[in-house]
Amino acid sequence: MHPRLLKTFLAVARNQNFTRAAEEVHLAQSSVSDQIQSLEAELGTALFIRSRSGLELTAAGEALRPYAEEILAIASEARTAVEAVSAAAAGTVTIGALETIASIKLPQWLPAFQHDHHDIDLRVKIDGSGDLLRKLETGEIDVAFCFDRGEVDERLAKRAISTEPLILITPPAQKPSSKTSDLAALASMNFVATEVGCVYRHLFDKAFQAAGTAAPKLAAEVGSIGTIARLVAAGTGSSLVPRFAVADALHRGEIGEMPWPGPMRTASLVMIWRRRRVQPPALKLVLAFASTGFASAKSADVRLRHAVSFPL
Repeated sequence: MHPRLLKTFLAVARNQNFTRAAEEVHLAQSSVSDQIQSLEAELGTALFIRSRSGLELTAAGEALRPYAEEILAIASEARTAVEAVSAAAAGTVTIGALETIASIKLPQWLPAFQHDHHDIDLRVKIDGSGDLLRKLETGEIDVAFCFDRGEVDERLAKRAISTEPLILITPPAQKPSSKTSDLAALASMNFVATEVGCVYRHLFDKAFQAAGTAAPKLAAEVGSIGTIARLVAAGTGSSLVPRFAVADALHRGEIGEMPWPGPMRTASLVMIWRRRRVQPPALKLVLAFASTGFASAKSADVRLRHAVSFPL
């Protein structure tokens, strides 16, 4: 079973559709279909059946999937082991990050890394936290930078690299009042937040949950922190955000800032990567550099409870 066929098989299993799988593996749809037929002919059995929801794995396909994942993982680790023995640090590292982290945090250390390691090509992909984890699983990215959601996946290693303060941002003319120091009163105010599924919305909901208070009804749901800052500046409502994400708007005086009165006052920024027997040398250098490039997480209370200690 050629690894190329197994990679295509897993893409079809994930997407339940030849067209979407073809986009993922960068092949024509007809090539994907041909490769699946070749694999089925080699194994002498059907791997997929059609249903109303799309292509579904047969019992044989379900049996093959974990072996396909393991074969591809071993093949990748074998290449990495050979590179490590030959001390080949050159290569390509694909970084995935939330938009705010990519635009604000990564520029603080990536230029210095590139200056010191000009033989390593860096690529950056912007996405939401859910898609970043999916791309880690499929190998589309090598490391993801995002906020911790508290989820544990034994296939992934995770390290807290900074602790970011959460603040209440308000329209610039709004003055502190008893409402802004009382969570129950805050819940009656107008708020702006990102959409459900976004990690920033997760932080918003979790902050009220940690205080034992129901999250307020929202004046608006938007797609980005930048839009939140503009709506708050216009008087639509207030919002709870990581401070670094709105630092420029605060500096320009477009929005006001107040301490968050709840118990959850920080968020852990983490980097996540796949666990392997041998890490690619180029990725090891990126992980080590990023660990020192971000401010260290100083409080044990905000470190990842399930963070994996993974040797560089």
